[in-house]
Amino acid sequence: MQSTLMTTINADAHALTASEHQVQLRRAVIASTIGTAIEWYDFFLYSTVTGLVFAKLFFPHSDPWVGTLEAFGIYAVGFIARPVGAAIFGHYGDRIGRKSTLIATLLLMGLATFAVALVPTYSSIGVWGAVILTILRFIQGVGVGGEWGGSVLMSMEWARTDSSRGFIASWPQFGVPCGLFLANLAVLAFSQMSGEQFLAWGWRIPFGLSLVLVGVGLYIRMGILETPIFAKLLAERKVERTPMLTVIKRHPKEILLSAFARMAEQAPFYIFTAFIFSYGIETLHASRNFLLTAVLAASILSFLSIPFFGHVSDRIGRKTMYMIGALVTGVFGFVYFAMLNTGSATIIFIAVVLSLVPHDMLYGPQAALIAESFTGRLRYSGSSLGYQLASIIAGGPAPLIATWLFGKYHSSFPIALYIAVCAIITLIATALMTDYTGKDISGEYAQR
Repeated sequence: MQSTLMTTINADAHALTASEHQVQLRRAVIASTIGTAIEWYDFFLYSTVTGLVFAKLFFPHSDPWVGTLEAFGIYAVGFIARPVGAAIFGHYGDRIGRKSTLIATLLLMGLATFAVALVPTYSSIGVWGAVILTILRFIQGVGVGGEWGGSVLMSMEWARTDSSRGFIASWPQFGVPCGLFLANLAVLAFSQMSGEQFLAWGWRIPFGLSLVLVGVGLYIRMGILETPIFAKLLAERKVERTPMLTVIKRHPKEILLSAFARMAEQAPFYIFTAFIFSYGIETLHASRNFLLTAVLAASILSFLSIPFFGHVSDRIGRKTMYMIGALVTGVFGFVYFAMLNTGSATIIFIAVVLSLVPHDMLYGPQAALIAESFTGRLRYSGSSLGYQLASIIAGGPAPLIATWLFGKYHSSFPIALYIAVCAIITLIATALMTDYTGKDISGEYAQR
């Protein structure tokens, strides 16, 4: 059966003219971007609703600060699960291919998100509502943990030239602001209901819509071919039997550096897009719709800035662009909270809109920077694991840490300092990485 699979995939990938290859590249980029946008819609929807209603619905008897901590605790479970998803789907992505694995992650993520719409709250089944929510959040994390590596490789491994990988690999990253935009737009649309209606059932509708988006994503992903690089690995019988174990054994340095390099990107991002709702409503006394609109505007700006910085990394080098982004992020944390704390609606809006630009300076080149660090036959496993390990040390704890710091010190300065520390860690990790900008990644060069 594997022999038949090899013959089929190899024929599909290599019997293409230059124009047909270009068509497949466009399809792969579109499929990766749209599919990733759908999965991140699911993930960010949970993030947005956590800061708005989950503390009230699932922890109604807790102090508001404690309830927020508890809600963000469940939120963090999704990040703990992401390395699990990276390990599972990274293994199969390097064994059976990028396309099949991406279809599986989309189904897993979408069905778990749809199920969130059906979870009874504390008033119906007590603490079991939070337990079910935690399980579904874990499943979400497993799905998105396997998604990133496949979507990036599906695009990047169709690139015809080594000088355009940063730009092409940035398009699946573009799915993040798309998902953020869709999630916030959905919540904003249904939050026009009265407060009681939104809390009672309105928040469930955006989760239910996930089922429709999954259908769209599956239709698009079913129509693409496997990547030429993976087809070549199959044809040459170079597929690893145990890719996850092999990459951990051969490339522990690359995995750890990839995780630490994400500190300045991932931790601030979830402060800027999730923590802002609890901080903005409870401390700044801004309205829910005002904050949702500001985050929507920020995500629209990211539509342009993510591919732009990915393109710049092709010109000046992946590491150079990335380290500039880390420096800007470390400084911006202080500027961001200073702007928020003015209390001016205009300045708060500008701060939120600009908050994702430093993030995008990192996120644009990040996919290529990490994926290029691993050889083709270990690339899905290695890049996914390195990328998703950051979820445990950065993205997952960030809103929780920010909430705890503000509750303890009653000041936003420690949060800005936390962002600066993350930036320093990123600078050190990135400095130790090798820059493969413009180099061939189809061979075995990475087996150093």
